[in-house]
Amino acid sequence: MEAHDEELTVDQLAAKVGMTVRNVRAYAGRGLIPPPRLVGRTGYYGHDHVARLKLVQELLSKGYTLAAVERMMGELPDGAMALGVFETLVNPWTPSEPEVLDEFQLAERAGVPHDPAVITQLVELGIAERQEDGRLRIPNPDLLRTGLEVIKLGVPMQAIFEMLPKLFAQADAVAKTYVELFRSTVWREFSDAGLPAEGWPEIQRTLENIIPLAGQALVAAFREAMAREIEVVAYEELGVDPKALPSTG
Repeated sequence: MEAHDEELTVDQLAAKVGMTVRNVRAYAGRGLIPPPRLVGRTGYYGHDHVARLKLVQELLSKGYTLAAVERMMGELPDGAMALGVFETLVNPWTPSEPEVLDEFQLAERAGVPHDPAVITQLVELGIAERQEDGRLRIPNPDLLRTGLEVIKLGVPMQAIFEMLPKLFAQADAVAKTYVELFRSTVWREFSDAGLPAEGWPEIQRTLENIIPLAGQALVAAFREAMAREIEVVAYEELGVDPKALPSTG
């Protein structure tokens, strides 16, 4: 712990991260945070302890068991930058904040009558999560918003429900391609070098940038593929030879 770090007693640390002192001591006993700096019989905690405890809270909130969190934190290299990289890995990539609304608000937004069966399908697809108070939590409002706009264009809701699993599967495949690319090149080279401390900043920058760059590449490829498919359908449905159409270039 560096001298300029904010130093906290165990009570102050617990208050700062919103935990009980008992939990902080329990997590410390499991090795989830490093030992404090001792002055006499008083232990002092710094930024790294705060960051690690917040990460523990986040992992537990995502459904990881305490044993799984303990294993992951035990494998985490020391250092604030390594911790930042791990936080980048476990944080959600959804750019917008989740929304919470009731079933009738959702139906009104979609412009359709309220139907409990539709809500059930949304929950099964993972588009919505039912809360204890009966309201719906929407983890990815952007995805819902896009689906609602398609419905307003006249595409039947059931057709969208049938399409979504295919869309999710294809998105998973693309994501795995990019993650494996990172893993087999940048990360493999870094790992083979022994995870040097000076390399963590570049690893974190790569992780933070790979998602938007992958998205840009995917959109560019999608536009080209969509244009080809539209040409094929135009020929099949209308008998129009796309080569005979005037160029838009």
